[in-house]
Amino acid sequence: MKRREFTTLLGGAAAWPLAAGAQQRATPVIGFLNIQSPDAIVNRVRGFRQGLKDAGYVEGENVTIEYRWAEGQFDRLPALAAELVRRQVVVIVAANTASALAAKAVTTTIPIVFNVAEDPVKLGLVTSLARPGGNLTGANSFIGELAAKRLELLRELLPGVTRITALVNPTTPLAESALKDIEPAAGAMGMQVKVFNASSSGEINAAFTAFVPERPDALFVSADSLFTTRRVQLVHLATRYAVPASYFAREFPEVGGLMSYGSNQSNNYRQLGIYAGHILKGAKPADLPVVQSTKFELVINAQTARMLGLTVPDKLLALADEVIE
Repeated sequence: MKRREFTTLLGGAAAWPLAAGAQQRATPVIGFLNIQSPDAIVNRVRGFRQGLKDAGYVEGENVTIEYRWAEGQFDRLPALAAELVRRQVVVIVAANTASALAAKAVTTTIPIVFNVAEDPVKLGLVTSLARPGGNLTGANSFIGELAAKRLELLRELLPGVTRITALVNPTTPLAESALKDIEPAAGAMGMQVKVFNASSSGEINAAFTAFVPERPDALFVSADSLFTTRRVQLVHLATRYAVPASYFAREFPEVGGLMSYGSNQSNNYRQLGIYAGHILKGAKPADLPVVQSTKFELVINAQTARMLGLTVPDKLLALADEVIE
C-alpha cells in the first residue's frame, strides 16, 4: 500500500470516533405542550427556563425547546402531542392536566413531566407519588383542592356573602372534581352556589348575561386553563358588571381581577425545568417522586377593590403575598 493511501485510511479511521462523539453531543430537544397561549403564562415559562438553567441547560445553547400551544382548544392537544412524538423529543413537558393526559395517550416510552391541578394518582398518571412508575412524573399544584380556602378568603373580604355564582368549564377533566370541591365547601360555610358552564369565549359572555340579573354576591371562577387564556375577557366582564370575583391564579389580578389564591405556578414550572434537566442527564421518571406544591399565594388588586367600593380588611392585607396598587 502506498504511503498516501495508508495515511488517508488512518485519518478516516481516526475521524470515526470523533463523528460518533459529535452525534452523541447533538443538542437534545424538549417538547413543551400546553393547552394555553404563550402570552397567558409568560412568568411561568420564565420559571421553567430557570429550572432548566438550575439543572445546567440553557435554551438555545445546549438544549432546544419545541413549543406546542393549543390556545385553549382542548381538541387540538392529541394532534400536538403526536407531533412531538414524531419529532422524537427526548422529554415532553406537559404543563397542565389536559396536556398531561394527551401526552400519556400517545407515548409510553418518551418521558413526560407534568404539572397537574389534582391528585395524579386519581388521574391515572402515576402509580404512587413516591414511586411514580412508568414514564411520567412531575408536580401536583392542588389548584382544584383549594376551593374552601378561596371561599374563606372571599368571606373575609365580603363578610355578608351568601350567594355565589361558580363558573366551570364542563369540557375539561377537572369539571367534575371542581363541583365536588366547590359545592360542599360553600355549603359548609352557609353559602348557596349556582353553577354556570362556559367552554368558549361566547359561552363566557352568555354566562355573564344569564347570571348578572340575579345579582350574586360574588363570582367564583374555577381552576381551568381556558379561563387563564380568557382572563382579560373575564376580568373585563366582572369589572363591567361590578361583580367581586375570586380567581385561582395571579395572572387575573395582574390584569385587573379582584383577588386570587392558588399555588405559585412559576415555582411549579421551575420544578418542571429541574426534572426535565435531570431526565436529560439520564434520570428515569419512575424514580423521580411527584413534587407536592408547598408555596401558595394570595394576590389582591387594591385598585379594583376600591373601584368596587370594597375596603380590604387589614387582616387580609397582612395575609397577602402581593397587593397590587
